[in-house]
Amino acid sequence: MKQVHSYWAYLVVIMLALAVINAIIGYTSKKEFKDKDLRIGLFTLIVTHIQLLIGLGWYFMSPVYKAMKVTGMGPIMENAQTRLLAVEHPIAMLLAIALITVGWSKHKKQTTDTGKFKTFVLFYGVAFLLVLSRIPWSQWM
Repeated sequence: MKQVHSYWAYLVVIMLALAVINAIIGYTSKKEFKDKDLRIGLFTLIVTHIQLLIGLGWYFMSPVYKAMKVTGMGPIMENAQTRLLAVEHPIAMLLAIALITVGWSKHKKQTTDTGKFKTFVLFYGVAFLLVLSRIPWSQWM
């Protein structure tokens, strides 16, 4: 499960980067919001939600969660690496996925192409930065 979560994360990062770059280009170039742009945003939403399900499965099977049940949160919070895995990473990823979901919903209410791109830039962009900030890089690469 950990390997699936790690490999799927590459797809999440690639799709988020693609969605943000595409939205920035569309916004700055004042392009028309086309089906391709919609599909990039939707596929990013789907990929991140699948990662959420995989991540939740892995979290509750992980050694860190098992240790947390035995020792409590004290020892987990004292160690930066275990705190990242047990608390910071899951919370940041949940927030990022919430931002992506809100961004997807809000873009549909925009009436202009620029507004749609701007919504993706803001919500998907902040989510992307949040994801990059809390990836456990030492274990991922």
